[in-house]
Amino acid sequence: MKAIQFHKFGGPEVLQLDEVADPVPGADSVVIAVKAAGVNPADTYMREGTYRIKPALPCIPGGDAAGDVVAVGENVTGLAIGDRVFAGVAMGLDFSGCYAERVMRPASHVLPIPEGVSYAEAVTFGVSYPTAHYALFARGGAKQGETVFIHGASGSVGTAAIQLAKRAGLTVIGSAGSQAGLALVLQEGADHAVDHSKAGYLGGIREASGGLGPDLILEMLANVNLAADMEIAAMHGRIVVIGNRGEIAINARMAMMKELDIRGIMLWNVPERHLNDILADILVAATDGAIKPKLGRQLPLADAVQAHELVLQPGNAGKIVLIP
Repeated sequence: MKAIQFHKFGGPEVLQLDEVADPVPGADSVVIAVKAAGVNPADTYMREGTYRIKPALPCIPGGDAAGDVVAVGENVTGLAIGDRVFAGVAMGLDFSGCYAERVMRPASHVLPIPEGVSYAEAVTFGVSYPTAHYALFARGGAKQGETVFIHGASGSVGTAAIQLAKRAGLTVIGSAGSQAGLALVLQEGADHAVDHSKAGYLGGIREASGGLGPDLILEMLANVNLAADMEIAAMHGRIVVIGNRGEIAINARMAMMKELDIRGIMLWNVPERHLNDILADILVAATDGAIKPKLGRQLPLADAVQAHELVLQPGNAGKIVLIP
């Protein structure tokens, strides 16, 4: 089969399209013919060798995939050849193997794709929607009637968070850095959109939240925005850090004055039972049509270098997907 691999750590240029052996299922595993593979920022950090998990080389990156079951292990029940399924990082914390024509996964880490959901849309269930759900509810404590500000709402996690927050009855303010991004934020259901590339945008958030500030803020780039989040948050507000790429100086007195909670998240810290509940709720919402995954660029598998460049650029609209 064809697969993207890196044989050394480095920039996007170390990714190459190789011919490798097809995976063979173990007794408790299945092999999936990959129809779509999700691209996440964490994939780029692993490629650089700077991620918490440093893989053995050569490595096939990618933890999210959707496709058809083509082989099953002898102990597997409940899955059969031909089933439309997806597997993702949230289900087994396996960050590799999906940038390929086939991938093997434990059967317990594979779920059926709901009717009406495409392969490409299903890869958002591996990281984007579980991250947004966990940030909003388990860590953020979001409640009906509250106001949430999603700081960087046009990407895959951001659009997922908009949809899940509206489903739960929250008022949603989302930010983006372009006219296209602002239009997308509103299209996905946000009540208000602000341009975070313009000076004075914090005033727009205050106005949209009735002058009180958001009860909850989801932050995608804390090394740039955390100080601003603390300034704009409501009294007793909660700030959930989803993404960060460096250090930032903040004035802790602001946290004292407003009695703010600043919380971080990582999917690998979530107990398996809780993750199963999160995924079950996401699949109910997808089946009911309450959420609709937003797709961005869909690129051929051979264009993985470009995908790794794009996923770290601002202005991404939805999930970047590789198609074998």
